[in-house]
Amino acid sequence: MHQWTTHSPEETMSFSEQMAVYLQPGDVLTLSGDLGAGKTIFTKGLAKGLGIREMVNSPTFTIVKEYHSGRLPLYHMDVYRISDDEDIGLEDYFEQDGVTVVEWAENIPSWLPDDVLSVVIERVNDHERIITCTANGSRSERINEEISKHERTSH
Repeated sequence: MHQWTTHSPEETMSFSEQMAVYLQPGDVLTLSGDLGAGKTIFTKGLAKGLGIREMVNSPTFTIVKEYHSGRLPLYHMDVYRISDDEDIGLEDYFEQDGVTVVEWAENIPSWLPDDVLSVVIERVNDHERIITCTANGSRSERINEEISKHERTSH
């Protein structure tokens, strides 16, 4: 587990933009946080880091939004309204050639692959956020270590 504090939406976006550098096809990130914590800001930074040119916004009413203009596709899911009992084929995205970000992943634990990077964003105040990344496998551990190394050397 690694933890970082950001002091503005721009810092949160910059953090996730840098994380995107280390992402590879098939990587899955789960994204948790209260309403207004910065999940969409975080995803926008990932998209920017992947070189995606489309406007990124929350997929709340569409479940999945796909972005294909970057070095890797980005699949952004919001499974708030889905339960583990339903099978609508979302797990097929985990085996695709892109990066998948899943908001509200706690609703579909049995669908998730074994190796995911869990990202929790906690709202401290209007600007400050605590970002906690927990690896659940060797690939996600590598991402966590790379971003941690970068953060230590970039200050």
